[in-house]
Amino acid sequence: MSTPDDLLREIERLKAENEALKKPAAKGAISYKVSDKGAVSVYGLGRFPVTLYKEQWEKLLDRSEELRQFIAANDAQLKKKEA
Repeated sequence: MSTPDDLLREIERLKAENEALKKPAAKGAISYKVSDKGAVSVYGLGRFPVTLYKEQWEKLLDRSEELRQFIAANDAQLKKKEA
C-alpha cells in the first residue's frame, strides 16, 4: 500500500502534469508521447501524429543521412507545405 506521503507526492506530480497539458503548445512545436500501445508518437508535423514503434524509429534514424540525400536528389519533384 502507498503511504500518505507517497499519495501526496503523486497528487503533486499529477497536478503539475495536468497544468502542463493545459498550456497550448506553440504552433509548429514538436512534441513526443508514448502511445497506449507503447509506440512513440511525434506531434506537430501535421494534422495527425506520426507514430512508429521504437525499432522502426531506430531503423529510420540509422538511415537519416540516406533520407537527407534522397530528399536533396529529388528536391525538384518534392512539394513544400506552406506553414
